Amino acid sequence: SAIFPHLVSQGNATLILRRTGLKDRACCVCVCVCVCVRVCVAPIQGLSLELSRLSGYEEMKCTVRNVFPAPRVTWATEPPTFEDLRPVTRKLADKQGLYTVDSRLKRLNGQPDLIYICKVTTSYGGPVWTSSLREREIRGSQGRDLTLPCYAPSYLNNPLLHWSFSSGEDPSHILTYDRQSGHSTSSAPWDSHVELDGFRVPFGDGSLRLMDPRHSEHTGSYTCVFSMPYNTHTERNDVTIEDPVGEVTTTSTVIEQETCSSLNWFTVAQDGDLDL
Repeated sequence: SAIFPHLVSQGNATLILRRTGLKDRACCVCVCVCVCVRVCVAPIQGLSLELSRLSGYEEMKCTVRNVFPAPRVTWATEPPTFEDLRPVTRKLADKQGLYTVDSRLKRLNGQPDLIYICKVTTSYGGPVWTSSLREREIRGSQGRDLTLPCYAPSYLNNPLLHWSFSSGEDPSHILTYDRQSGHSTSSAPWDSHVELDGFRVPFGDGSLRLMDPRHSEHTGSYTCVFSMPYNTHTERNDVTIEDPVGEVTTTSTVIEQETCSSLNWFTVAQDGDLDL
């Protein structure tokens, strides 16, 4: 006799009898026992990825909190690098048995434009969470338009787009792009200073044009976030708008020279009057 083990899990427990005769007549009873297993799961609610300098060097920090069971964390870069990625991952459980997973990857030297990708997978078949980050520094001149780049990685298809600004305080909203309507909505203080090409966003280009930037108002961190369910990509541009000190110095020098010339003329005139 034989059964098909791979069919039992699908509810088919058919028994095959071979080489049977009259003496093998009997009543065969099939009894199926259903075993219910209760699995306790605390699913992933969010995934954070940030650049940290607390260790004395730059490292990417990927964190998941209050989950069970502890998920698996893997790292990648885009474009791929030939260097070995050696992250350090720690999994700590609290009194309730919920895990906080902290995975850190040292930033690679000499490759400032890399996208770092943190991927979190579960053992129970839940959705795969992915977060990626790219950081860059940009310098611009006061009064001259500046392009702030923001490009979605290839694995994101038609995501939402959000831009924000921070200069040491809480982030302020710049604009949001609505993929349904294809239009962007900007906050009042930024209406006359930013421009987004809505035709490029569906193709992964969310770059922002900063118009007539001022040193005191527009120096800071500009963050764009592409988002989809279970996936986010962040690009942070640390922007420095240089104050045109040279022009101010030149103007001051001219004023000082004119003032000195006037004083010299006044002194000469006084000397001439005294000679008379």
